[in-house]
Amino acid sequence: MSKIKVLRHDCTADTAEDRTLPYTAYIVCYLIDGVEHYDIVSSSKNVDIFDHYWDRYKHDLKWYKQTEGRANPKLWQDPNQKKGK
Repeated sequence: MSKIKVLRHDCTADTAEDRTLPYTAYIVCYLIDGVEHYDIVSSSKNVDIFDHYWDRYKHDLKWYKQTEGRANPKLWQDPNQKKGK
């Protein structure tokens, strides 16, 4: 089971400015074939994000930092996720 949750995969850097994201969300910058890509991820531990991306991209992991999210992660619901019955 993964310790991180990918909220947005291969998004733009501007996505991190969204204040409706949970405050535990981080933007991760990594390279694929020399091109920068960004993911928005959430985790209860910062080290889990580093471990996941380091294992995957090694030296192509450039940086990660906290987003501008302000929402409580326990109350946050992904607007892109389909609602159950």
